[in-house]
Amino acid sequence: MANEDCLFCKIVKDMIPANKVYEDDNVIAFLDIHPVNPGHTLVVPKKHSFNMLDADDETLKAMIIATKKIAKAIIAAQGLDSFNLEVNNGRMAGQIIHHLHWHIIPRTESDGLQHWPGKSYKDEEAEKLAEMIKYAIESET
Repeated sequence: MANEDCLFCKIVKDMIPANKVYEDDNVIAFLDIHPVNPGHTLVVPKKHSFNMLDADDETLKAMIIATKKIAKAIIAAQGLDSFNLEVNNGRMAGQIIHHLHWHIIPRTESDGLQHWPGKSYKDEEAEKLAEMIKYAIESET
């Protein structure tokens, strides 16, 4: 179900132009208009979902299968061997467009991108958090 105010729903319905690189019954993919690196592509389900947690399992399955195919093509077309697959899920994670989408970002040795810094857990913090997460997972099923 499309959201009439959603930018990506408008792209899905061809109301707004995009440099599409892939399309099937469930997914479209197009070049990001503000790429981190050349070939930076967005993989977008045609069915509107606010974010990954809002999407149904069939949509997610279609996205990951398409993403694998698209990522292989992106790195082959540019003679590369690496990429990042990223999702910004929610405002604090940097999600600006509220329609589920995944970023395929081709990587080169000289692109200057750096990963975020890691942090250490305090004493027994990891064990306690792991138990809380396992409990939440078990509560879902």
